[in-house]
Amino acid sequence: QVQLVESGGGLVQAGGSLRLSCASSSLIFSFNAMGWYRQAPGKQRELVATITDGGSTNYADSVKGRFTISRDNAKKTVYLRMNNLKPEDTAVYYCNTKGRFRDYWGQGTQVTVSS
Repeated sequence: QVQLVESGGGLVQAGGSLRLSCASSSLIFSFNAMGWYRQAPGKQRELVATITDGGSTNYADSVKGRFTISRDNAKKTVYLRMNNLKPEDTAVYYCNTKGRFRDYWGQGTQVTVSS
């Protein structure tokens, strides 16, 4: 069983920045690929960014050049640095990792970007 706890969300003006954190309880965190997803009201959950155990990253086209995913294996934490935020980035952001038999999700953290 893996627990993921997100933090760092909040209300920010357009053009501002936030850094989200996701702390994992996984005993093998350094071997886990990690991801950030988001879900806006009335929309499906969508992939934002992923990072492999080796540090390779992948981003949704809508956030490329603005968001950066990173990880600190010593702290068992994955981060999402979000710059130049836009109102369309408003959503609940979820941390994710894939276990052997199931996906694990955090409880989510709300990000609201005002225009």
